[in-house]
Amino acid sequence: MTNLQSPTSNNQSPPLPIPNPLRGREVGTWAHDTIVRRLPEIARRVLAENDLPAPAEAAIRALIADIPAAPVRPLTDTAAPDAADWARYIFPHSGLNWLDVPWYFAEAYFYRRIIEATGYFLPGDGHARDPFRLQKMRGLETKRAEIGEIAAALNARLAAKTSDLRPALMVALWGNRADLSLWAAGEGNEHAVSTDGRLADDFLPVDDSAAVIARLRRTPTPRRVDFLIDNAGFELVCDLALADFLLATAIAQTVVFHLKAHPTFVSDALDADVRDTLAFLTTLGGAAAQFSARLAAHLAHNRLQLRPNFFWNAPLVFWEMPADLRRNLSVAQLVISKGDANYRRLLGDCHWAFDTPFPDIAGYFPAPLVALRTFKSEVAAGLSSAATESLSRQDPDWLTNGKRGVIQFSAL
Repeated sequence: MTNLQSPTSNNQSPPLPIPNPLRGREVGTWAHDTIVRRLPEIARRVLAENDLPAPAEAAIRALIADIPAAPVRPLTDTAAPDAADWARYIFPHSGLNWLDVPWYFAEAYFYRRIIEATGYFLPGDGHARDPFRLQKMRGLETKRAEIGEIAAALNARLAAKTSDLRPALMVALWGNRADLSLWAAGEGNEHAVSTDGRLADDFLPVDDSAAVIARLRRTPTPRRVDFLIDNAGFELVCDLALADFLLATAIAQTVVFHLKAHPTFVSDALDADVRDTLAFLTTLGGAAAQFSARLAAHLAHNRLQLRPNFFWNAPLVFWEMPADLRRNLSVAQLVISKGDANYRRLLGDCHWAFDTPFPDIAGYFPAPLVALRTFKSEVAAGLSSAATESLSRQDPDWLTNGKRGVIQFSAL
């Protein structure tokens, strides 16, 4: 069921002085580039990839013209189920332009304006139509071979009755470039990732996977593991592989996928994307179809649950989570936060010193939490000064090019 945000939130922020949020006005940053270049380009792709009626096309062109100098304005689709929430979100930023508002707000607002323009919540041709669906399906089509390999490796590991969770975590972390070197099918290569010093040292500066696994092993059954899902496409396949592994090995008895309530951030996953992915896996046949059949059984027996919620689309940081959602997540024995955008929201999308311990910030979260994140923005915590200096020497763009990642754990 898709839920709206409750009128009041249970704001339990980090017990540290909270730095300023990132803003697009910081010239030379990824935030600035996102606002002035990437968002207009994304809007133009929506125009190119969808046969939109004239009013929708005009609304998107007006959106492009607004960026970055026009002040943010209220939404016009006031009958939408999230309209009242968005009126509250926008009010504090009235009169500010796209560069002056916090960066995460600007991005979430941009995608909500796309939905407004295409009439997603209105009667008519645009109702409930995903303007990014073409790109999502391409994300699957272009990875047919890799998806088949992931499914075959998963099936082999389950047949061998291995319960080593770390390779599955690594596949979910490196979702957009996972292959058999990250999830070896054979028992002899089972620890290929953990023994690859170059990957561990150069590309994974923080790896708390051992603490995550130990926490799950210590937790009595029944165990529930929740995912804060990020992207559709190949990354979602990798998340489904981790979910299947957790359920098939009885490491978890229930897995909950928390999904976006409407299209956003181009590729962020919806309930419909999960079901489209299962259908796609079935069409591949062989190992992928077997993988899909297990997932369908998990769904049918409520072991895998899909829970969209408008909060995941909101421009709020995670310590502004509504109380009802916070209570729901507190039941989980582990929450897996996927991707960069969720990581930014965990940290408030703020200018933390990179050596601030991750649990000191994320300790407000209502359940034990592991962040599986590749670096795609200038937000970070839990890195030693030596690691930061080394990464900067090796790769000046390490914060934004997605080549490196972290597995960071915060226990209650």
